Amino acid sequence: MKNNYLIQQVVLDQKEELEHLSNRDKFVERSLLKTYQKQADSDIIKVITGIRRCGKSVFAHQLFRNKHVAYLNFDDERLFSLEAEDLNAILEAFYEVYGEFQYIIFDEIQNIPQWELFVNRLHRQGFNIIVTGSNAKLLGRDLATHLTGRHISLELFPFSFEEYLKYYGIKVKEHLSTRETALIKRKFNDYLTYGGFPETLKETMDAKSYLRSLYSTLITRDVVLRHKIKYVKTIMDIAHYLITHHSGYISFNKIKNIFNLKSIHTALNYTLFLEEAYLFFFVRRLTNKYKESLLANRKCYCIDPGMIHSLSFKTSADKGKIYENIVALELWRRKYQDDTEFYYWQDIYKHEVDFVIRAGTKIKQLIQVCYHIDSPDTKKRELDALLSASKEFKCGNLLVITEHTETEEIVNKKKIQYIPLWKWLLQA
Repeated sequence: MKNNYLIQQVVLDQKEELEHLSNRDKFVERSLLKTYQKQADSDIIKVITGIRRCGKSVFAHQLFRNKHVAYLNFDDERLFSLEAEDLNAILEAFYEVYGEFQYIIFDEIQNIPQWELFVNRLHRQGFNIIVTGSNAKLLGRDLATHLTGRHISLELFPFSFEEYLKYYGIKVKEHLSTRETALIKRKFNDYLTYGGFPETLKETMDAKSYLRSLYSTLITRDVVLRHKIKYVKTIMDIAHYLITHHSGYISFNKIKNIFNLKSIHTALNYTLFLEEAYLFFFVRRLTNKYKESLLANRKCYCIDPGMIHSLSFKTSADKGKIYENIVALELWRRKYQDDTEFYYWQDIYKHEVDFVIRAGTKIKQLIQVCYHIDSPDTKKRELDALLSASKEFKCGNLLVITEHTETEEIVNKKKIQYIPLWKWLLQA
């Protein structure tokens, strides 16, 4: 059993650290705050998941703003050997440090065995609780087993471009002057390079070194140690392969062969572990046959453009793939607000549409991402695919996201809209 005094010391140290950070750092109000603010006082457990260092703790405190909150971050080496039998000592330490309280935030709680039973007991006692974690499946499995009907889940990501601008105090208006437009476009180029992890925005931070260190930490803690992976170099090599091939097709059979794995099942597991840690996510092909969708190659996207630039080889052709990756990330953010799903589409003639947005059974929008649309051959290829998909899905909402083109045109009696990526990212 852990020493009660040690637990109390950790709680007190973290309280002081939190107060110091709140006075020193600049905090951005996240775009999802208004959507989930009404849930803050509801009688359900709030679960915030997402990649390490994306701002989950800050967001939790924003939800409990102006509340008397007891807080503990389990990602502290002094708590690594904590067992289920020690958890009640945390409650005692909270009373010692915070006095009376009703609201609790537990950070990275998935590190502790049987945490969900402890949280469930506190919830029955009337505490209003937020828990955060950096592993999607572990939280989901435990919650489904023990907290059915009494929790709400929310995924958080590194800053969107809109939140990135908020950090720098740049307001987005409906009508922008030439100077304001130029400033936003300059910041957008920075966002492409450095991404949206909050720590990378600080002037004193070496963003590339920070992101490389974060990458190494999350693979070690959230993949290797959590899943007790024996072949560490193999999982590191697979992760690097996926970053290098972001916005491209991923074949589990190819991964098996490249890395000399025993089976496709092992390849699938390794990529799944990386996905659970929120480093990557995979988009399936839209097809009417479920089995065909499972077997088809998936497209791989990385959680942050800054991480891509810090860890993959850059070439002159990377801009288009970075654009596609950023669109995928934004669609992932928006699906929770719009209640949509998204896929890629490809027909037997190899026509391909980057993103098909579906709401329920209805296809809501078709999106192509094309960095340069000026080449006649490129334009024909992109529009032929868009028009083929439009005919198949009976969808007339056609969009091409570009570097700078902004216009509309009619092609084969279909209206096609073109918009620069930076402007699309700032649309509500």
